[in-house]
Amino acid sequence: MENSKDTGKLIGALVIGALVGAALGVLFAPDKGSVTRKKLMGGAKDLADDIKQKMMDEATAFRNRAEELENMAEGKIAEASEDLKQRVESLKNHS
Repeated sequence: MENSKDTGKLIGALVIGALVGAALGVLFAPDKGSVTRKKLMGGAKDLADDIKQKMMDEATAFRNRAEELENMAEGKIAEASEDLKQRVESLKNHS
C-alpha cells in the first residue's frame, strides 16, 4: 500500500514538473513555434513513456505480491488441513 502512495506522488510530481517545464519552455523558447511544438511533443511522449513504464513496473510488482500471498494462503490451508486430519485421527484412536 505504501508503495502505491509513493508511486502516485511520483507520477503527480512528474506531471506537474512536465507542465511547468513546458510553460517555461514556451515562454523562453529561442526557436520558432513549430520547432518548439515538436520539442514539447517529444518531451510529452517521453513523459508518457516514462509513466507507462512505471505503471507496468508497479503492475508487475503487484502481480508478484499477489502470487506470494496466494502461495502463503495455500500453505496455510495445507497446514490447517493436515492439522485437522491429525486431530481426526487422534479422536479415532481415542474412541
